[in-house]
Amino acid sequence: MKRLLASVATTLGLLMSLLPVVSVALDASPVVAVGSQYDTTHVYVAPVDVDPFVKSFVATFGGASTKQVVATVTPTPSSTTSQLIQTPAGTVSLFGFRTPIPFPFGAERTGYLVTDIDVAVKAARAAGADVIVDTFPDPIGRDAVIQWPGGVNMQIYWHTTPPSYKAFEFVPENRVYVSRDRIEAFTKSFLAFSHGKVISDDSRAPGVEIGRPSDSYRRIRIESTFGKLTALVTDGHLPYPYAREITGYEVGNLRDTLSKAKAAGITVLVDPYVSEDRIIAMVSFPGGYVAEIHEIKARK
Repeated sequence: MKRLLASVATTLGLLMSLLPVVSVALDASPVVAVGSQYDTTHVYVAPVDVDPFVKSFVATFGGASTKQVVATVTPTPSSTTSQLIQTPAGTVSLFGFRTPIPFPFGAERTGYLVTDIDVAVKAARAAGADVIVDTFPDPIGRDAVIQWPGGVNMQIYWHTTPPSYKAFEFVPENRVYVSRDRIEAFTKSFLAFSHGKVISDDSRAPGVEIGRPSDSYRRIRIESTFGKLTALVTDGHLPYPYAREITGYEVGNLRDTLSKAKAAGITVLVDPYVSEDRIIAMVSFPGGYVAEIHEIKARK
């Protein structure tokens, strides 16, 4: 027994001595984020819906679109129109594929600009992500697609010529639906990669936010240099259109924004309602893109 206790004590002492090393290693994880204005939501629509989508999105949020180009943006042969719609409330990378969409493209929710694609891929792997599409060249840089625990796909990208975009007036939030089984792994991995912080973790957030006003759910809000991310932890019993939205857009006046949106042909799926400090609505743009739009109520 004495030998066993001595052995345990020795092992514990060894582990304790390693803690500073582990801490230093975590602190040394590279910071690869550039800025929230380089976080783009990836939107795929049929070619016939490209122009109506652009018109409606700009009419709703302001801003403008870059010139449309036709390009191959995947590592295997394909063809799509591509353009960047930049608004004060968020940016969209819009694709109108003219060929079948190669797997797994179309399932990634966003593109994050990184300082170095090779360093970022290594950091993502170290943080617990799967690299489901290894680094490949595109017309203006290099990309990869990663998957976080819980099945959350994201694209990371690097430009040969560093872009320079104006900061957002309102930083949009990446809305991620994750199961109860994988939320701890997702949060740990994403925080390690993004060097972000948990702003709030509410285990009894109002269920009306996921279409279930009689219930509650867990909601985690994270902020990092990449921008804002909200993880919604549910059992998957979600009425339409919840979990179809991948981005939440903050605006200064929701009523005015919805008025512009309706005039531009947007369908309001969920009428405005109040939850805690937000007034929230859900809409659908031409081509089927679903978005959450919210206004932060004035704090007294």
